[in-house]
Amino acid sequence: MLLTLDIGNTNIALGIFKGKRLKRNWRIFTNLKSTSDEYWVLIDGLIRTGLREPARIDAAILSSVVPPLTPVIVNMIKEYLGVIPMVVTDDLKTGIKVCYRDPKEVGSDRIVNATAAFKLYGGPTIVVDLGTATTFCVITKKGEYIGGAIAPGVLTSLEALFQKTARLPKVELIRPESVIGKDTISSMQAGVVFGCAAMIDGMVERIGEELKIEPYVVATGGLASLIAPESRMIDESRPFLTLEGLRMIFEMNR
Repeated sequence: MLLTLDIGNTNIALGIFKGKRLKRNWRIFTNLKSTSDEYWVLIDGLIRTGLREPARIDAAILSSVVPPLTPVIVNMIKEYLGVIPMVVTDDLKTGIKVCYRDPKEVGSDRIVNATAAFKLYGGPTIVVDLGTATTFCVITKKGEYIGGAIAPGVLTSLEALFQKTARLPKVELIRPESVIGKDTISSMQAGVVFGCAAMIDGMVERIGEELKIEPYVVATGGLASLIAPESRMIDESRPFLTLEGLRMIFEMNR
């Protein structure tokens, strides 16, 4: 089995693949203070309870946008699984051409998403990743990753409202009944949820107009299932696109 890990600023998404099938997946909080031993206790517990069959993990691949945590997870995999994990960098085969001015500036998660999207849908495609930041990745019909945009994420925006205002409370992130809030909580929920969806629609329209294309738009990330239904421009929600992309890159490079 293949262990895939996407290390983000807020969460670590991990999944177990048996062949091309994603057997189970989990999300855990990113904690820079945790040791490799502590991470293994948590991950091993999830794997043992989440799989109905013994998990024989003989390979691993990870992407990370949290550099201090990368060696911690690499050491965990080496020590407890006895395998050397593949780490996503711009040196790996991906099937796409990165056309950033400096390819090393592109987050590995965005490379993984672009790889999966192009392999699954071709191009032109836009991947909207709804994580700590909301990112847009644009892939051409030739498989060129030409760039994109980065905006504050949904949870980041909500947390900023709570921290920077004196009277706004922390609220549960759910879909409100109406775009017009009738109280403080529903007003905040409407602004964040519907506001993010509207921002996505506007950005996709602008990208399409600038490039004179009609892209296929796929949403991924932990909040894709909440935001995607409110968007007019998102064609499909695929929450585990990054994990699928990690599997694809592993197959290309092993």
